[in-house]
Amino acid sequence: EVKGPGGYPLEAASRDPECSTLVKGKWVQLQETTYVDHYGQTRTWETIKRTTRVKGNAVDGVSIIPVLQRTLHYECVVLIKQFRPPLGCYCLEFPAGLIDENETPEQAALRELEEETGYKGEVMECSPVLCLDPGLSDCTMHMITAHINGDQAVNNKPKPKHEFTECIVLPKNDLRKRIAELVAKEKLVVDARVYSYALALEHAVAKPYEIPILKY
Repeated sequence: EVKGPGGYPLEAASRDPECSTLVKGKWVQLQETTYVDHYGQTRTWETIKRTTRVKGNAVDGVSIIPVLQRTLHYECVVLIKQFRPPLGCYCLEFPAGLIDENETPEQAALRELEEETGYKGEVMECSPVLCLDPGLSDCTMHMITAHINGDQAVNNKPKPKHEFTECIVLPKNDLRKRIAELVAKEKLVVDARVYSYALALEHAVAKPYEIPILKY
């Protein structure tokens, strides 16, 4: 058994934390979580939880990475721009949303993709359960990779069903640069998932960093 710094099992902090609700709203609630740390010390933590999670479901929602492919065009990534009241500004994000009752993550992803961008896609991959901001909230999600066939008539002139979102299509091979140009022109905050994806695309094709020669 692996021990922590205080001689207690490393998994001790995850055993049966107790939660009490401090404030409950329509969509979220603030709870106080009481738990035992690796030293055996009882501690409390303020935690934000959604009130909308479907009973029996371990996941709140989905975030979609939609890749648009068209003949004689560069591959593109479909993003959305929408106003986020907590930040007081517009954000550049992947299409995303909550999973409805009796809905699979894949079904939720295709529904949200069409609602927010107008595109009809096909699910290529679904991630394991992922956390979003574990120091603040218990919110979880699946990352869904979706393929959009831009040559299909249904995807020729897509119209989002949501009037509060703007669809933005950027070339995949130049994503981080195009995001930077967009941010420079508008007051935008980029979602960490979008920027991480753009950074990973760039690093995947970049030359590895040279290791400096150490002089003795």
